Order: sequence, then structure tokens, then C-alpha cells
Amino acid sequence: MHPNFTAGFLTAGYLVAGLFFLKFWRRTGDRLFAAFAAAFALMAINQAVPVLFGIPDEALGGVYLLRLAAFLLIIWAILRKNIARGG
Repeated sequence: MHPNFTAGFLTAGYLVAGLFFLKFWRRTGDRLFAAFAAAFALMAINQAVPVLFGIPDEALGGVYLLRLAAFLLIIWAILRKNIARGG
């Protein structure tokens, strides 16, 4: 399977997941869903950037920082939700 095909498939999957969480955020107003939607958008960008800009190794372009930002956003949102609830 071609790497660009796989990256495109993953990008589309991340975007669908992000739209799923965006739908729940619009329905409930819960910021946790907004954070998950934003994190999945970052993951989609993380998959698309190396293909679009011809970066052969994500470590060379620092593209992995997008993935790091996505995971940090998820961790922050979960901690914020649990702290606001009182533990």
C-alpha cells in the first residue's frame, strides 16, 4: 500500500472523528468535546503535512509536534474536566 494513500485514509478518518466530537460539542456545549475535536483536527493535519510538503521523515520537519500538541490538548481537557468535577 502506498504511504500517501495511508496518510490520506488516516487524515480522512481523523477528520470524521473530529466532526463527530464537534457535533456533540454543539449539542452539549461541553468543552471536552471541543478539545477532542480540535485534537483530531491536529492529528489530521499531522498526517497531511508530510504528504503535502514532501517531507520524507516527520522528525526532519518537526511535524510530530502537531501530534504532541494533540495529545497534550486531550490530556489537558481530561484533567480540566476531572478537576472541575472535584476529583
